[in-house]
Amino acid sequence: MGAPKKLMSSVRYAIRDGFRLLTRHWGMSLLTVLTAMAVFYVIGASTLFVLNVRNIVAMMENQLTIQAYMKPGTDLETVARAIRRMPNVREAKVVTKDMALERLRARIGAQAKAVTLLGENPLPSSVEIKVDKVSHVSETARLLVAMNEVDDVIFAGRIAEKLTRVSDFVERFSIIMLLVAIAASGVVLFNTVRIAIYSREAEIGAMLMVGATSTYVALPFVIQGIMLGLTGSLLATGMLAGSYYSAITKLKDMLPFLPFVESPVLIGKLAFMLVCCGTTVSLIVSLMAAESFIRKASRPL
Repeated sequence: MGAPKKLMSSVRYAIRDGFRLLTRHWGMSLLTVLTAMAVFYVIGASTLFVLNVRNIVAMMENQLTIQAYMKPGTDLETVARAIRRMPNVREAKVVTKDMALERLRARIGAQAKAVTLLGENPLPSSVEIKVDKVSHVSETARLLVAMNEVDDVIFAGRIAEKLTRVSDFVERFSIIMLLVAIAASGVVLFNTVRIAIYSREAEIGAMLMVGATSTYVALPFVIQGIMLGLTGSLLATGMLAGSYYSAITKLKDMLPFLPFVESPVLIGKLAFMLVCCGTTVSLIVSLMAAESFIRKASRPL
């Protein structure tokens, strides 16, 4: 029974001393919380920006099609089956001459009567192709041009190239922003914990001399760091949720045709990720700061 009581006593001491460290250096603690809040807010905002850009790119990719116009007398179903077997092709849909005329009527309305005045439907039949990734559009178009049954191929080549560049940029941007923000929060938390440790240098030295373990000495500082990181990330999460939904409401009024991310489940997962990230980063840097100082203080003179 003695060991559990001793352990509980040590934990109570560590928690009590950790909170005392927060109030003893309240100015530095407040600055650290605000900095951590700003950093994790930037991480969350950057993540939401990336998710929205990817959502928009995905929508545009789904709408981006290759139109392969067939020569007269071509067996459309046979050609469509051959196209579906091509690499990177996600969908190949037959568009007959009658279907093409109906689409034209739907788009231009009464002006489509000018086409019917010509008598026989002049529109060619075609196959509408969608690929799995926008970067494969140009390659698939080259394969289609090489087919004997295909008369012409039309696709938005420049749009496909730009979408590919945007998608690549967003991926690199998200990784860079995440690494920079985590590094910044880690440096701030590390310095805060180190200042708290140096302010108690004499006390820590005396504790180590009378036989206190390094874990016993370091635990209050680790708790201090965790509380700072956790508080900053929680405040950032609350601010992010409020500001994001406010911004999305305004953006939807201005750009109703764009698919913005509004899933509460996804936002909740992001909030959980930010809190876990704040707690983990603060735990790691607090351990590093405490362990570095205690290792130096434990060296023999």
